[in-house]
Amino acid sequence: KCEVLFTFDSDEYGKSYVLYYPIDSEEGDTELWAASYDPNATDGGNLEPITSDEEWDMIEEVLNTFLEEEEEE
Repeated sequence: KCEVLFTFDSDEYGKSYVLYYPIDSEEGDTELWAASYDPNATDGGNLEPITSDEEWDMIEEVLNTFLEEEEEE
């Protein structure tokens, strides 16, 4: 089981992304995962792996912005 941290869309890559982590992780030992998905899929959608370094860089940028905004609140 996993908890979704947040989702976002990228116009640059034309994809939607989800960042999530296992629910049963111990505090301070949380591994964060990312995948792309099709929010309009009629079969419930499938998570697809991130395959390019450029996509990973973009995801890290979005995550860092998210974390900075969370700290400000």
